[in-house]
Amino acid sequence: MAFEKTWRWFGPGDAVRLRDLQQMGIEGVVTALHHIPNGEVWPLEEILRVRDEVESYGMRWSVVESLPVHEQVKTGGHDRDWMIENYRESLHNLGKAGIDTVVYNFMPVLDWIRTSLHYATPNGGESMLFHFPTFVAFDVFILKRPGAVTDYTPEMIKKADAIFWGMTPEQRETLARNIIVVTQGFIDGVIKGSSQDYKQLFLEHLDRYAGVDADQLRQNLAYFLNGVLPAAEEAGIRLAIHPDDPPYPVLGLPRIVGSVEDIRKIMEISASPSHGFTFCAGSLSARRDNDLVAMAREFAPRIQFLHLRNTQWIDDDTFYESGHLDGSVDMPELMRTLLVEQHRRIKEGRPDARMPLRPDHGIRILGDFHLNTNPGYPLIGRLKGLAELKGLEAGLEYRLKEGK
Repeated sequence: MAFEKTWRWFGPGDAVRLRDLQQMGIEGVVTALHHIPNGEVWPLEEILRVRDEVESYGMRWSVVESLPVHEQVKTGGHDRDWMIENYRESLHNLGKAGIDTVVYNFMPVLDWIRTSLHYATPNGGESMLFHFPTFVAFDVFILKRPGAVTDYTPEMIKKADAIFWGMTPEQRETLARNIIVVTQGFIDGVIKGSSQDYKQLFLEHLDRYAGVDADQLRQNLAYFLNGVLPAAEEAGIRLAIHPDDPPYPVLGLPRIVGSVEDIRKIMEISASPSHGFTFCAGSLSARRDNDLVAMAREFAPRIQFLHLRNTQWIDDDTFYESGHLDGSVDMPELMRTLLVEQHRRIKEGRPDARMPLRPDHGIRILGDFHLNTNPGYPLIGRLKGLAELKGLEAGLEYRLKEGK
């Protein structure tokens, strides 16, 4: 048995179509009801419509990514009980449709951050880069978040100042729009592209977390899980929290799913079989002190979904997305660890033995430059990554059968 090969699809507006996935041999589609506003119930008829469309191409709706958690729940707002009840109802509806894996995250305001969406890789492809001094320039000098300057060292402020004054007004605007709008809009971001004063609106969202530190955010997560896990169990659904990206605090916001200790604390919230984890190698590797192989071994029984991609550190402040096999992550040893876990599940007869895997962000190459795909989600670059991962998996399976 191999990992279930899946692909993230963003619905009818995605430049990559379901018939493309069918031709590529994709087994499971990873998608969501992106047209339903955050916090509202996902109607059963809409779930069935998407499920039936996917199945008409010979695939299954393998994973929901994501069923968003409303900001009211993350901040502990006055409407959180209503939002949690809506979430419970959505889970019940997904269970009725036979969908058994749901990804969510608990990142405040922003889902993921990159400072360049068009980084030229050494082989001429195009990737995404996170350069910390540039991010500080955005925070302190472009966004002008109150109190931001106290979050950084004088040396970092000096670097950021030089970067800011070396940018044109157009470059500053592009940086801000990429961080706040472009990378967020297609994944249920809080700021839409039509917002005129989007930076001010973004600051207002940040301000809602005043007084919410990591401990409080973790308590709010526990409150949410205690509310939804019984519904997930009843529906036969496994919830899989996604790591933060990057996996450390940003913009004065707490982030609580970034380190091994973070994940331990979260897994300790509940022993429910519906309480699991999305192992995203790309997100976790954006923190140098994370040992991904050790983390995979420790949390193996709780891993419900695999995002495998690589990152390459350039210096202590900068990493870029380097594809799937090559980079800072020991992908062969990581995949071997995950395959050992899958073999254990098969032997025990666990219902979650298929362990869906998707190639995460890819490098734009060849015809990708002519397709209007979402940032990080090219067609050919991801397909190349999937082929590499399948080849690695096949080789490792052979060695495991030989007892090596």
